[in-house]
Amino acid sequence: MVDLPDSEQRPSAYVTGAEAAELLGVKRETLYAYASRGVLRGVPGGRGRARLYLRADIERLKARHDARAGHGPVAAEALRWGEPVLESALTAIGPRGPVYRGKEAVALALEDAPFEAVAELLWTGELPGGAPAARPGRLSVRPAKLAALLPEGTPPLAALALVVPALGAHDPARHVGAPSGDGRIPTSDAERARARALVRSLAALVGLGRDPARATAALEAEGAARRLLVALGASPSKKAERAVNRALSISADHELNASTFAVRVAASTGADLYACVSAGLAALSGPRHGGATDRVEALVAEAARPERAAAAVHERLRRGEPIPGFGHRLYPEGDPRAQALLDTARALAPQSAALRTVLALVDALRDAGHDPPSLDMGLVAITAALGLPSGSAAALFAVGRAAGWIAHAFEQREAGYMLRPRARYTGP
Repeated sequence: MVDLPDSEQRPSAYVTGAEAAELLGVKRETLYAYASRGVLRGVPGGRGRARLYLRADIERLKARHDARAGHGPVAAEALRWGEPVLESALTAIGPRGPVYRGKEAVALALEDAPFEAVAELLWTGELPGGAPAARPGRLSVRPAKLAALLPEGTPPLAALALVVPALGAHDPARHVGAPSGDGRIPTSDAERARARALVRSLAALVGLGRDPARATAALEAEGAARRLLVALGASPSKKAERAVNRALSISADHELNASTFAVRVAASTGADLYACVSAGLAALSGPRHGGATDRVEALVAEAARPERAAAAVHERLRRGEPIPGFGHRLYPEGDPRAQALLDTARALAPQSAALRTVLALVDALRDAGHDPPSLDMGLVAITAALGLPSGSAAALFAVGRAAGWIAHAFEQREAGYMLRPRARYTGP
């Protein structure tokens, strides 16, 4: 492996000059010209004057080059981590993580801004001074009735996939109505109230497949973080609430990820809010998105204890198996969301054996020269520190991200157009 500085030993994030030139279809001299103009970022390669180039820069530049081939190739490339495909005023991706309407998400979380206030920031553009007042928890359908439809032990994400459409079916006023003459659907106060009630319900019902009685108690709890802890059977101490609140706020939005794009497609058709969130949950459940937290939990269980972490990593690498929870293409220098949650978990329960196993895995992957941890590992660190049951990290992700999904649904409706890309036929 090329001898990079410790902080840059991330092979997947960089390519050699020869590889970069081949990917771009240019001569090495052209590559050097790009670098001198700051179009490409490079680091010393450890062999004379050789340099390595950031893969993300190469891919962005390649997408621009492909524009010369016509709109179709550009669109196809854009749908594969390429150039932006639509405009949004909600979230930008910066070097310190996502930025919600001009405010850094990690900073908001570490300042302990209430998750409910962060949601309002995304929905309205204004950050309230505290959590908005919430009505007492009420559902149009009894939790026990919903729980009866679930197999015992259903994990949180699967439980929410049933709960959301059921809540929608019991809300006769859920439809947004006809758009205005220009196709736009403004967000009403009633729709924002529905959004608040839906997020409250999600937080309280994540444990429905394991103990429906907790859902009833969780509905009466104050704040999403406390509701989640009650629903998952944990003690809702102030420290625990603070940790969960940070996880929710950091997870709230991340620009146009797979689940958010699914939500925007649904919203562009005029679908109701429950249907939009259901689309997000379906996409989030995949093992390459929110389901990655389940794979991280399995890795932690495989290691079992801190002393076994390095061996577990080496065994997976020997078998050629991927290591979940590490690396993010938007953060080649490390995911700031993960670090904030790892630090929070470490301060919360430094003696937790489960957390120490998580941290040992992080150290083992770093020592092996692999990518730094992603948000998935940070969420698992929080649930490990709190002693929450398996599937809880995905629950935190889903409830937090629901705030962003709803914001994108509002924004897409207000944009007034339907998302309907075309396919290039390749059959006979």
